[in-house]
Amino acid sequence: MTGKELNAKWGVGARQALYSKTGSFYNILTEFPAALFDPHGYVKFNTREEYEACPLLRRGDKLNVPDQIDRIPGYVKMA
Repeated sequence: MTGKELNAKWGVGARQALYSKTGSFYNILTEFPAALFDPHGYVKFNTREEYEACPLLRRGDKLNVPDQIDRIPGYVKMA
């Protein structure tokens, strides 16, 4: 599974779509709207400002989400 596939399947409409099986580690988002996906859902950031303001993300060489993306407000759980 890839972020691109889930973006299309779930109709999220993200310009950049990244997938992580664990929901914890991703590449850095650079194109918006963007979405982070895990096997069960996604969180979408419409703007860079929205993404940068999220206190649950740790940015370095990679994007770390210590509590996983399902803890981020706005996470959408898919069946």
